[in-house]
Amino acid sequence: METRAGLDRINELGQRDHFLAVAITQRRSGEPAASVVNAGVIDHPVTGEPVVAFVARGGTAKLAHLRRTPAATLVFRAEWEWIGVSGSVELAGPDDPLAEVDAERLRVLLRDIYHAAGGVHPDLEAYDREMVADRRTAVLITPEHFTSNPSGADHEEDE
Repeated sequence: METRAGLDRINELGQRDHFLAVAITQRRSGEPAASVVNAGVIDHPVTGEPVVAFVARGGTAKLAHLRRTPAATLVFRAEWEWIGVSGSVELAGPDDPLAEVDAERLRVLLRDIYHAAGGVHPDLEAYDREMVADRRTAVLITPEHFTSNPSGADHEEDE
């Protein structure tokens, strides 16, 4: 599947189910770890290329996994339709500096991810304070591989 088509499908399914996705990371043992996140498609804050992103609370196992093995898979679904995206991960946060992303750019980036994942907040300044207090980190996944079951079709995987 072409990258643009995969990202469009993520947005379509995301809109239908609150932009919820199952995030798969890798434990130290090599076993998969799963969690549910809100994620969306944004432009990378440095390169401008499209990425799939979510926000992780500081101090979580998910972040420890991603620091050790910077790759992840997200699976979005709505009813029986789904799409998975896998790729390498970059982190941007107070404990994970990313070149060219200072504190102000991080504040905007976290808001951008929140909005791309369907978030609406009545007080964005309070949102910003919570992100700082929780040491939130932006997780940016470069889409490298898509797997899906397009409507009316069986499992489809790109090579």
